[in-house]
Amino acid sequence: MNRVQIISDKNQKSLKIKSLIQKKIKQNNIKRSNIIIVIGGDGFMLQTLKKNKKSKKFFYGVNSGSYGFLMNKFSSKNIISNLHKARMITISPLEMSVKNNKNQTKKHIAINEVSILRQSRQAASLSIYHGSKQVIKKLVSDGVLVSTPAGSTAYNLSVHGPILSLNSKRLSISPISPFRPRRWKGKIVSDKSKINIRNLNSKKRPISAVADNSEVRNAKNIIVKTNQKIKFNLLYDRNRSLQKKIKIEQLRRETS
Repeated sequence: MNRVQIISDKNQKSLKIKSLIQKKIKQNNIKRSNIIIVIGGDGFMLQTLKKNKKSKKFFYGVNSGSYGFLMNKFSSKNIISNLHKARMITISPLEMSVKNNKNQTKKHIAINEVSILRQSRQAASLSIYHGSKQVIKKLVSDGVLVSTPAGSTAYNLSVHGPILSLNSKRLSISPISPFRPRRWKGKIVSDKSKINIRNLNSKKRPISAVADNSEVRNAKNIIVKTNQKIKFNLLYDRNRSLQKKIKIEQLRRETS
């Protein structure tokens, strides 16, 4: 008996792919067990992983979106073979703990990045600590990102942050449109770090903290660290591993 679960986005393309994969699975015996096939784009994959954060299952993404960096390319002909041969990588998310202006604490996890963003027309005024060490005393900017290696080619890349290798055991801290100091490019720190971001003027310069797509508004203090207790097991086609995708993006940046 196949122990394969299929979770699909609601758009027409995703539902069509789901129907095709269901037919293939009925006709074939899947040797691997405890697989969840996720059909959609990167956003849908992130949403599905978070809903299943206590699951020990293996997630195989099938892209029906535009780019699908976290996903595999759909092949009706090879889907069963690809599932059998897929290689696993394990990643841990960031955990964001936010204290808001009412002194309420809210927690969310982020697989790609935690974004600290200005909430009004006023630029954010932030201080950043890495453990007990001060990273920057005062950053005036549109915000700052803390990115995982898996997320370093997403929003982080758009703000000119560094691309991190999947096995680097590093996190990237990248400013968003820095005004003061203009030349600060950010910092790369260990994935064992506890990063503390403080709003230096929460009344005049409100900020929001966003873990992938989960937002907490009017943040005063944000602590970001890797949650090593949560492990996501992702499956990738042999010729399109996540490591390879990140390497391709690194090469593109070097040659552009």
